[in-house]
Formats: sequence, C-alpha cells, structure tokens
Amino acid sequence: MTRFGIFVPQGWRTDLVGIGDPVQQWEAMTAVAKTADEGSWDSIWLYDHFHTVPRPSTESTFECWTATAALARDTRRVNIGQMVGCNGYRSPALYAKISSTVDVASNGRLYAGIGAGWFEQEWKAYGYEWPELKDRMGAFREAVQIVVGMWTQDEFRFSGKYYSVDKPINEPKGVRRPHPSLWIGGGGEKVTLKLVAQYGDAANVGEGKPEVIAAKLAILKQHCETIGRDYDEIIKSTSINVFPIDAGDDPESATAHVRGDIGWEEFSAGTVIGTEDQIAARVEAALQAGADYIIFYVPGVARDLDLVARAEAITRRFS
Repeated sequence: MTRFGIFVPQGWRTDLVGIGDPVQQWEAMTAVAKTADEGSWDSIWLYDHFHTVPRPSTESTFECWTATAALARDTRRVNIGQMVGCNGYRSPALYAKISSTVDVASNGRLYAGIGAGWFEQEWKAYGYEWPELKDRMGAFREAVQIVVGMWTQDEFRFSGKYYSVDKPINEPKGVRRPHPSLWIGGGGEKVTLKLVAQYGDAANVGEGKPEVIAAKLAILKQHCETIGRDYDEIIKSTSINVFPIDAGDDPESATAHVRGDIGWEEFSAGTVIGTEDQIAARVEAALQAGADYIIFYVPGVARDLDLVARAEAITRRFS
C-alpha cells in the first residue's frame, strides 16, 4: 500500500500571506496538521527554511524544528517530518539531541529529515559560511554518522575533518527503535545516495519526475547491493506539488488566489494542476518509476481545508 504525506503551510512558499497576524497564521498551520491527523494521511511535513521563496520577503516563515515540536503535541497519530533539515544550520550533535527530544514528544512519530543544504542566499543572510560543494557534502557525510552514532551508542566518539564529538550524552535517545526514522533528502549519486544505502530509512528523490526517480533509485539499488543492504527496506519517497481543480476549470484562473505574486508560468511549471484523475495519473507514473511514498504540497490549504480532503480523496485510490 502506498503511503502519503502532506506539507503544512508554514510560510516558506508565501502560503500564509494575508492571514491576519502571526497567531492566526500559526493557527492556520495547526488546523491543516489537525485535519491531516484526523484523516488517513501517514505524515505531515515542514520545510527547513528561514524566509520566503522565490524571493526573500518580510512575510512570516515559521522555523522548522520549533514548529515540528509544537505540532507533535497538537497531533496524536500522524508522523511528522522535515523535507529536509539543513545540516549547515545546526551542528550534527545538536541535531541528534533535538531530534531525539522531538521523537519522545511525538511518542515515536518523528521522521527526521536531513540534507546537505542548497540555499546560498539564505545561508549568507543568517550568518552561515557558504562552503564549496565538496565541503558541504563532506560535512554532510560526517554529520549523518554522528547523528546515527548518538542515536544508537553510549559514549560515542567521532573525529573527522569537519566535526568531532567526544562522548556526548544523548538521553533520551528517542522512542522509535532502533532509532528515529532517518529520511535523507537529495539525489547526489556519490555521497547522498550512498548515505541512504548505509544509514537511511528513507530517501526522497526526483520531485515527482518519473525519469529522475527511476534513474536515482537504480543508483541507490546499486549502492545497496555493493554493501549488502536490503533495498526493499528503504522507503522511496518523492514530493509533488499539486492543485486539484474541476473538469472544465481554467487552470490559470482557478489558481489565481493561491499564487500570490508568483507568475502563472513559474507556478504552473512546478505544480501539477488538474482533476483528481489527472493528478492520480501523475502519482501512478511516480509509483511505476519506483517510488512507494508520495508527499503532496497543496497551495491554498491554509485558507481552504477542503483542499486537504480533495487531495486525500486522490490518495485513497492507492490504498
């Protein structure tokens, strides 16, 4: 059975613009999370970013891990993940401590997402040094080892080029066993997918594009075979931006109220806009390419909870 997740609106995609004050914006985010929790969704998701895209603005963007912890207490059933946590924004030892705490707060419902990071402007805006790609990936490789080590070992030690830890105490280590579910995002073939094969419980690749999904998962399978890992035990996820409309609706007009200042061409290039049948066909194509877990981002849910139900109706076709 295919499982599905949905992003909650936290502001990064300017999806809280025009909703009163920050408290009302927070409540809009929480309402989507609770609606998903009451439905059949497997998970809810947040982005780990500090300000809006496609252009930085002064509109609200809620911080990822703070929101994850709060939503862990606002919900009772759904898993809660980040797609994905940026390694450059927190030391891996701090990440391990935060994620272990949130796994307990959620009673073992954390999907701990991590990736190397990519948003140069944001790194620099918040005072983080922007390393060359080889250094970002090298640090990411070490970070994953530290996180898993602190989740699973007492008196863990690590000394690398980018990070060192000397027996940090990480108690409690979390609820889920053998450790919190580790979702590694990105399709880098030499580092990221190798890390998935070695340490990951889940991968996230392809942005819903079947040809990319198939190519990346073929490489992941090769890495698994090389080290003797069971490829089938790894969740293969992909994320798809979708907006359901009725047959006969004009897509440009139907999405005008959720696009904000994003132009039609830019919005439509990154979003599957169509009937439930059309969106289901795109999901089926991703599944045929090898994905087994689909994460929807649905613009407009902050103002219209019915969109959560419409998207959920699509997921039921695959149950």
